[in-house]
Amino acid sequence: MSQMPQQAALPKCPSCAEPVERGDLFCGACGYDLSVVPAPPQDRPTPTMTGPGAPGDGVDWPAPEPPGSAGTAPGVHLPADLPGTDSGGTPLSGHESDAERSTGPGVRLDRPAEPEEYPLQAPDPRLSPGPSAPAGTATVCVACRTGRVDSDGYCENCGHAQPRERDHVERESGPVAAVSDRGLRHHRNEDAFAVGHTTLPDGTPAALAVVCDGVSSATRPDDASLAASNAAGDILLAALERGTHPQQAMHEAIVAAAQAVDALAEEPATAREQAPHQNAPACTIVGAVVTSGLLVVGWVGDSRAYWVPADRGAPPARLTEDDSWAAQMVAAGLMSEAEAYADQRAHAITGWLGADAYELDPHTASFKPDRPGTVVVCTDGLWNYAESAEELSEVVPADAAVRPLHSAQVLVGHALDGGGHDNVTVAVLPFPAPRQGAGSA
Repeated sequence: MSQMPQQAALPKCPSCAEPVERGDLFCGACGYDLSVVPAPPQDRPTPTMTGPGAPGDGVDWPAPEPPGSAGTAPGVHLPADLPGTDSGGTPLSGHESDAERSTGPGVRLDRPAEPEEYPLQAPDPRLSPGPSAPAGTATVCVACRTGRVDSDGYCENCGHAQPRERDHVERESGPVAAVSDRGLRHHRNEDAFAVGHTTLPDGTPAALAVVCDGVSSATRPDDASLAASNAAGDILLAALERGTHPQQAMHEAIVAAAQAVDALAEEPATAREQAPHQNAPACTIVGAVVTSGLLVVGWVGDSRAYWVPADRGAPPARLTEDDSWAAQMVAAGLMSEAEAYADQRAHAITGWLGADAYELDPHTASFKPDRPGTVVVCTDGLWNYAESAEELSEVVPADAAVRPLHSAQVLVGHALDGGGHDNVTVAVLPFPAPRQGAGSA
């Protein structure tokens, strides 16, 4: 399990002498850095990844050309490469970290101080929700069972805040499904997702999922993740239906998601909530597209995608590489992996969507698996409790490809059983994408 290391408490900020909390990496009053973080090295451009069509692919896509990649030789991913490389050609490592808030240029951490427990627990996804109240009737408090709930969502009798609509969300779209839950410690769900399925111009099926994790310390993190997931999902569907190569479509979707989050910084609601030491709305993003023969992933931040083959004798794999301080130090050769992940800054992210992002560099990668399997797309609310691909594959049900919603429920339940310290969102996609009518049972 990956847990956020605790920094030694500082009694006062060296700059303004205001008290600071244990684990703070910056001063909440003046923004003074309490840790020194080296500037991130220049990211490699995302190369085009195409290859000979796999059996059943059936689509003759033009090679995608992400910005800055023109004139470069395309990389090729073959079935044997699946356990292997990110969009820059670097082997995927096995231990990275979770989304955090800004501590300096290009680094963000996401661990605001929160009470150990909130009075209302998020609904357990393994239990069926009760019937909703008929329209026009007063809502009864879920805590005291007697008080009426006012228009602001609080009980007029005991004062408890009522569960929000986003506290627990489940959705299916053809063969893909996702579940998002507030968890057991957070007061709201700052994750969001989009799922969808469509038909490519040649008639072959495609399914997609986008998962976003709001940066808790930023302004309006729940709005950021919702705006990003909606924008990315819409762009992916439209681009795939036009016949755009899935990898290029993924790149365009991440750019659109970033623009949607950037726009939130200019809204009046942000100005009302934002204090001088707070950050602009921000989130991470990860997405996946599956067709009859191609698997594409894209990401910014530390939300992840995993490959779990139907034949559990074959090795599973993590398909993404975190944008994190620890991964950056290892890649730059400044630290060994053991040193980097023992550092208190290991859980800082170096890439996110938001107006204050260091720079936007969407990562994309494409694969042609040689066997059926399942793609799991998730936030760190899940992978903190099953970090390695091997650990995750042990939790994914054997029938995940035919029962994706049930599998997403099981995975969310695993995170809640482990402690539910964070919001948790999971999307499950079968590979290859089945034709319409052959989705979940």
